[in-house]
Amino acid sequence: MKKGKSKKPLDSASVCGHEDPAAVRELLTKVGDKWSIFLILSLAQLPGERARFSELEKAIPGISQRMLTVTVRSLERDGLLTRELFPEVPLRVEYELTALGRSLLLPMWGLVDWVKENWQQVKESRIEFDAR
Repeated sequence: MKKGKSKKPLDSASVCGHEDPAAVRELLTKVGDKWSIFLILSLAQLPGERARFSELEKAIPGISQRMLTVTVRSLERDGLLTRELFPEVPLRVEYELTALGRSLLLPMWGLVDWVKENWQQVKESRIEFDAR
């Protein structure tokens, strides 16, 4: 029997390259969920990268008012978008990406491009897997 080098167990810090892997996991979970991705990408495509709540609701297929509210609050808390109130009647609220939020656009578009390029292969793999 050939003796191989004993493999060092992989630790979570070396997986993500950060001293606090829990922080990385938490933030990836927040910005990587489908509603956050759709909201950030939608805001980026709207005029001035600004929108009212109702415009966002129309721009994001399938999102409920509650989920949109939860998502904008979470992204605002994390500094990815701002919420501006205009003291008008009726009250007007607009959301806008911050510089930090805009810095996510390139990686998010990269992920969307990857999905577009590989969706057919993933679909075929699912069909093959489900047939077994």
